[in-house]
Amino acid sequence: MQPSYDRLEQARQDYEHHLRACRQCDADGAQCPVAKHLRRLYNNLARTARSAR
Repeated sequence: MQPSYDRLEQARQDYEHHLRACRQCDADGAQCPVAKHLRRLYNNLARTARSAR
């Protein structure tokens, strides 16, 4: 695996874990600011990985 793929996979796992563990995300049914930040981080890494190909 390439290092960039590892970072991308870790960002995805962090985001998904947060959604499962966060009481605010669970109670509101909407993403909290931390979840939005983690999703943005994942999207940025994915965009970088796609453009590097």
